[in-house]
Amino acid sequence: MSDPIPPLPEVAVLLKVAEKTVYTMARNGQIPAFKVRGQWRFKLDDIGGWIDEQKASVHSFARSKQ
Repeated sequence: MSDPIPPLPEVAVLLKVAEKTVYTMARNGQIPAFKVRGQWRFKLDDIGGWIDEQKASVHSFARSKQ
């Protein structure tokens, strides 16, 4: 994926989830996104940072359970 601002379908492919899942997450503010003329867009750098945050959160939770 080389587009620095991919549309929702490309983000769904990147995250390996349904487009509806990405739409719902964007609408609920669970994933970094913005709208252009009513269509959701995502900055690839923001998505990468969000993925890193999710990984860190999972690792932190797992460590706290040990």
